[in-house]
Amino acid sequence: MEIIRSFEDMVIHLAQRQKRRRVAVVWAEDAYSQVSLERALDVGFVDVVFVGCRHEVEQNQRLMHFREHIEFVEAQDRDEAARRAVELVKSGEADILMKGMINTDNLLHVVLHKEKGILPKGRVLTHVTAARLPELDRLLFFSDSAVIPYPTQAQRIEQVRYITSVCHSFGIREPRVSLIHCTEKVNEKYFPFTPGYKDIVRMGEEGVFGPCIIDGPLDLKTSVSPESMRIKGIQSPIEGLADALVFPDIEAANVFYKSITLFLGVETAGMLQGAMVPVVLPSRSDSKLCKFYSLALAAVTSKQ
Repeated sequence: MEIIRSFEDMVIHLAQRQKRRRVAVVWAEDAYSQVSLERALDVGFVDVVFVGCRHEVEQNQRLMHFREHIEFVEAQDRDEAARRAVELVKSGEADILMKGMINTDNLLHVVLHKEKGILPKGRVLTHVTAARLPELDRLLFFSDSAVIPYPTQAQRIEQVRYITSVCHSFGIREPRVSLIHCTEKVNEKYFPFTPGYKDIVRMGEEGVFGPCIIDGPLDLKTSVSPESMRIKGIQSPIEGLADALVFPDIEAANVFYKSITLFLGVETAGMLQGAMVPVVLPSRSDSKLCKFYSLALAAVTSKQ
């Protein structure tokens, strides 16, 4: 497949693929969720199972235009809706889980339940974001701005595994993954996680993550700017052309996310990886377009 370089390319790819993913949506009474689902139904890459608040959804005539691709599962309240939606995933009846008007903590409590949840033993739940920055000719993926505060080495390895897999789903045959830090130097005394970067680089060279190029520590500018890398005289196989960034902790990743969306108005798409299916977990402040792109991102990476 051709490389998907923009969100517009992503939507075109899904329309041309003509494969619908089954989305279980928890309590979609809000207008933003409904609009994003309406658009996904119109493009034709989802079938939707609305779990809970049936009456509110049925009042939306634009959604009901796609009635043949819509099902309902009854639930008395948001928490019951979350449980029923997760049951659909666990039984193989849903390919994507999407959050509507339910508190994130409440939904994650069900997702992470030891017996009834959908996080397989040994897997790590982490967040992957895609962003379309105006200076770049491609989508930029990064992790983790929302879930893991301070990744252990084992968690970081899984972050690299997931984000590399997402890049492969977007047609990037050999994604360049940069392990971000404030400098390119390993410093075990002040930044004890940085020696682990070199182990991950070695694992990449050994093919543990499939075809990819991994390097780090590297700073943000040299990771995405060939000119910055040239000026600093850094020799790296990333060559300033990173497809994916793995940040050292949630603080760095979240500040980066908030900065590009606030000051640059960058559109993003995000989802949770590690569960049995992609989990679309939009923020209440996300735009309608962000929620739609997040659903499309999940559909591209979903394995039916």
